Amino acid sequence: MIKLFKLTAILEGISYILLFANMLLIKPTNVELYKQLLYPIGMSHGILFIGYIGLAIVLKKAMQWNALTLLIILLASLLPFGTFYVDKKYLS
Repeated sequence: MIKLFKLTAILEGISYILLFANMLLIKPTNVELYKQLLYPIGMSHGILFIGYIGLAIVLKKAMQWNALTLLIILLASLLPFGTFYVDKKYLS
């Protein structure tokens, strides 16, 4: 289960960065490419985000995280590169 959470955390972080890059870099230059990329990137990010949150809640007991640690792990999903921090600090 930990390996699945680590994989989800990394993929969620990558999808978050791709989503930001799509919104900030591609939209002003190529609206058609933006429209083609937004849906698949956004959908995959949404699914990975839900998986990350769900797995974190499930793993709370197994990893013996206290409420503050869980809160930090959950809030990290809202920050760019936050899931990479969680992987390095709490899952290694």
